[in-house]
Amino acid sequence: MAAAGTLPSRRLQWLAEGVLALGCVGLDPTWLLGLFSLALVLVAGLKLGEARDRAGRRLVALLQLVACGLLAAQQADLLPSLLQLLAALLSLAGLLQLETGLALAWPQLLRRSLRVMAAALPMALVLFLLVPRVGPFGNGMGAPSGRASTGLSDDLDPGSIATLVDNTSPAARVAFGDDRPPPAGARYWRVLVHPRFDGRRWQRDADAESNRSQPNAAELLMDGNPDDGSAGGRDQVWLVEPSRFTAVPWDGRATSTESNLRRRPNGELRLLRPAHERRSYRLDEQSSPQPWQNQPPTGGDLELPRDGNPRLQALGRSWAGLEDPRQRVQAAEAWFQAGGFRYSTRPGTLPVRDGLDAFLFERREGFCGHYASAFSALMRAAGVPSRVVSGYLGGVWVEPLGGAPYLELHQSNAHAWSEVWLGNGGWQRVDPSAWALDASGRSGSAAEQAERGAAGTNAWLWLQRQWWGLDMAWSRWLLGFDRTQQDALLRWLLGDQRWALGWLILGGAGAGLAAGLLLHRRRALADLDQPARDLQTLLRELARLQVVPSPGETLEQLAGRAAALHPQLAAPLAELVHSHAARRFAPLAGGGETATRRRWQAALRELKRCRRDAIRQT
Repeated sequence: MAAAGTLPSRRLQWLAEGVLALGCVGLDPTWLLGLFSLALVLVAGLKLGEARDRAGRRLVALLQLVACGLLAAQQADLLPSLLQLLAALLSLAGLLQLETGLALAWPQLLRRSLRVMAAALPMALVLFLLVPRVGPFGNGMGAPSGRASTGLSDDLDPGSIATLVDNTSPAARVAFGDDRPPPAGARYWRVLVHPRFDGRRWQRDADAESNRSQPNAAELLMDGNPDDGSAGGRDQVWLVEPSRFTAVPWDGRATSTESNLRRRPNGELRLLRPAHERRSYRLDEQSSPQPWQNQPPTGGDLELPRDGNPRLQALGRSWAGLEDPRQRVQAAEAWFQAGGFRYSTRPGTLPVRDGLDAFLFERREGFCGHYASAFSALMRAAGVPSRVVSGYLGGVWVEPLGGAPYLELHQSNAHAWSEVWLGNGGWQRVDPSAWALDASGRSGSAAEQAERGAAGTNAWLWLQRQWWGLDMAWSRWLLGFDRTQQDALLRWLLGDQRWALGWLILGGAGAGLAAGLLLHRRRALADLDQPARDLQTLLRELARLQVVPSPGETLEQLAGRAAALHPQLAAPLAELVHSHAARRFAPLAGGGETATRRRWQAALRELKRCRRDAIRQT
């Protein structure tokens, strides 16, 4: 039978199992590491259910600790990290109670478990700093599972949407190295590129989500040597909610040393992590054009169905005689601005056939998808390679009370715009929604940001944003030590002698382990002498009453003398003398030690109260 205030080791292990199961929420079982983690947590639970001896329960603790490590490798955000810490703490507590056989109160047991974890921190720090970063693991397991949804889609078919309903669920958050927001005009965050057009829908390439284990040179996001100063801009730390795509938001100009980031030739940025999970990554801002912006167009960037939208094609061909592609873009802009186009989220559906003709020459009302689709088609008819890009526009700048400021993107910030090829100018963004007016006569871009910017300021959202600020600060710290920083550290430690890295890791890990064990041993020895420290506390209390021990005087004699001077202290002093003798000389096991310490603490509190009363009376 467990003593009062204690938890049996089996119950502690079941609590650890529950926390691990909670930490598995959001893992993608279609990814190898995610599947293995889920299986390990399940096996640990099954083993705990049937284990009847100490060896079986030891195995459960080992499985749970390994599962904590696997989850930490996949989920580095603040909340999952706290859950992993709690699961490891509970698992260690159950193991300690199992091995020692002591029925300790759970706060005392958790404190001892924390000391064991603290002893491992020096070695963990050494491994974190020195072990080289590995590339993405398990990314060849297939396409994302597709069980979550976002405000973006593979197919952009605005003509089939009668009403665009705002979705205020979070999409992503981004923090900047200088804690300052980007200018409003620079808040275009590209995600998907749609180059294929069938007369109604704009679609991504068929291989957009293909998984390859080795990137080619054009896909590497880091251009040049990371030491040459090319990545000198402020850093961006992104936290992206689950979606259906491995493509993630970015500004189109950043670089990174993360090996699991891939830049496609069309400017999509892919993160080789399960799309169904929450993901994080770090980028460095750049002002210079990136290779994708100068990637020449293909024949597909000019393709138009011959028998669709005849009026659109005729209008586009009327601008084809202008020599400079920029003049054709300007002609389209003038035509839109003179045409009385309006921005609306309730435009109604368009005809299946020649829907863009109906939008341009009859309805003249729509949202960003209509304008990007129609303008890109017009440019192709005018002989200018073009495509549609979808991503996010704007965002809400949040400055929480604690943590890091960040830009918050919601699904309602989803937006579509066009990219056109301007020869030596490369691919350039054009947002034709800005040429339309809303019901108040404002430009479509401003109207959209006003309409879709903030998601409200209720109390729950305020609390959520405070937590997200802490989460962002944690992610910035964790992602800040990237491969570049690690290479700089190793170069400072080893110079060109990289062959010594293995010896350095072994030596550092050994030193870290020795330091942790030494600190743990000193703390354990201090715990063994807890009664002596408690006795010093009692003597300080008596000294405040001008009662100090004489040479050779026992504690019992000292307490009797203090009680004679202050009779109201007699009862707590008697209990303190009895408790001290029991702790020093009586063999206590299990909950007996804890119960005696509690009686000592209760008697000491009573002594302090009586001492304060005595002082007030004098």
